[in-house]
Amino acid sequence: MKLICSKANLLKGVNIVSKAVPSRTTMAILECILIDASANEIKLTANDMELGIETKIEGEIVERGIIALDAKIFSEIVRKLPDSEVIIETDSTFKTTITCEKAKFNIVGKSGDDFSYLPFVERTEKVSISQFTLKEVIRQTIFSIADNDNNKLMTGELFEIDENRLKVVSLDGHRISIRNIELKDSYEHKKVIVPGKTLQEISKILPGEAEEMVNIYITKNHILFEFDETIVLSRLIEGEYFKIEQMLSSDYETKIKINKRVLLSCIDRATLLVKEGDKKPIIINVTDNMMELKINSFIGSMNEEIDIEKEGKDILIGFNPKFFIDALRVIDDEEVTLYMVNPKAPCYIKDEEESYIYLILPVNFNAVAN
Repeated sequence: MKLICSKANLLKGVNIVSKAVPSRTTMAILECILIDASANEIKLTANDMELGIETKIEGEIVERGIIALDAKIFSEIVRKLPDSEVIIETDSTFKTTITCEKAKFNIVGKSGDDFSYLPFVERTEKVSISQFTLKEVIRQTIFSIADNDNNKLMTGELFEIDENRLKVVSLDGHRISIRNIELKDSYEHKKVIVPGKTLQEISKILPGEAEEMVNIYITKNHILFEFDETIVLSRLIEGEYFKIEQMLSSDYETKIKINKRVLLSCIDRATLLVKEGDKKPIIINVTDNMMELKINSFIGSMNEEIDIEKEGKDILIGFNPKFFIDALRVIDDEEVTLYMVNPKAPCYIKDEEESYIYLILPVNFNAVAN
């Protein structure tokens, strides 16, 4: 095999597929990036058996062929090459020479035939969504997936398509994030659980153009995202997702309208007094047109008052400040509306159209000194 391409193109491709190289594996071949120039295009592929990424790069194929190169070594070499044309040559013993200007590397590759190719997914029914929208939806929900495997379902996000609506849900047992998106076209009902890791990696490599689309194909076991010259293929999480509707309520005793930036800044300031891992709640005391926020920790205490518009009853309630910060950071509205029932029931942050809903469970603060 012999191919020539620019360092920029090669590095871009390597950076994209590297996200599917496993950090630990018993199969050495999976630690490789596959360079496939056996047809009329140059394809780079990485696959950890759960997540696979393939991207095409521009370049000249002088001699067709295929090789698997150690991802770590190959990507480091490419990163540190001069900004010039790169020539990659291999021989029958898989010895690979990488040349760029006066730099020349010799490394040993592996047979491309041993590589685990991405499973075939029939691309019949596609669901299209703009790159920008998909990137935003992931950003606005991914923070509330569970970060451990105690409950596999919580490490993924529900993608439910019903006619021209896409609902994306994540939860970790303490909070729920929901985004409802209107699609341009109508589709058959589909309901799958996509691993959080897959969505995080897609978010990193998606350019996020408003005009460019992502085509999504869903099968029984896999989901495939296709955009630009890249495909991301992931296994789905098996199982029945939680019945979210049963957890949501439209009842409230207290409704609060508040400036989002002011509330976020106030809670952010309060967390200065909370050490990492310290579970000190922020206590919110709502009275007529005023919200008082208090926090007491081993470092000190803080309290601040914010002007609000209130309907309904006064309430004294406590929350994990991080959960509030996470939700407020991803809401783009200038003003947010909070709905509360009582100190033991969840707080909802949502807009009137319910394009976003954030549910946050309160915490018991009886032990906190006032």
